[in-house]
Amino acid sequence: MRIPDPLVRNPVQGWHGTAYLRAIVNHPRIEVGDFSYYDDSRGPEHFVARCVRYHFDFVGDRLVIGRFVAIAQGAQFIMNGANHPMGGYSTFPFGTFGFVPGEPPGAEGDPPRGDTIIGNDVWIGREAVIMPGVKVGDGAIIGAHAVVTRDVAPYAIVVGNPARETRRRFDSATIDALLDIRWWDWPVEQIMRHVAAIRGTDLETLRAAAREIAS
Repeated sequence: MRIPDPLVRNPVQGWHGTAYLRAIVNHPRIEVGDFSYYDDSRGPEHFVARCVRYHFDFVGDRLVIGRFVAIAQGAQFIMNGANHPMGGYSTFPFGTFGFVPGEPPGAEGDPPRGDTIIGNDVWIGREAVIMPGVKVGDGAIIGAHAVVTRDVAPYAIVVGNPARETRRRFDSATIDALLDIRWWDWPVEQIMRHVAAIRGTDLETLRAAAREIAS
């Protein structure tokens, strides 16, 4: 039995527009979980340059992407380096461009909003924009062209600009169970064995698989 490898460059046979991110991302402040992928017909290998914007060393924030995340073409992760000062008359970053001798780059901007964190099993639609410091919960869906300015709850569906939650994918009890089961953390062989339960809708079957793995 062939076991999927998260370090494979092109995991979809006959198509070079999709890549597992772990195979193409080598950045000290970007963390990517196994089997998360980016699809871009122009070349997914340009993910960092095209999709992770204003990620400057002097800010130090991180982009953390969980496991089994699907990212469509043109999605944008706007990092804290995009922030401009808003407390005075001008928003121009004078210090960054050398107008204030001795002031380090970025010092005049608004305080960083923290790391941007994308949970596991998240689907991010085409050209969606994730703003700095946003945390997207496990199982969430970000609609195409959505502009996400605030945290997204697990298994929520958000759309629009600014993005708003339209509904949760499942009821609260099911969401709690899925967050407890955390199938994305199972060994790959066990995920393969129980794919039918993972992509199905019978919670008891999935619970039984989790108990089997834990035993």
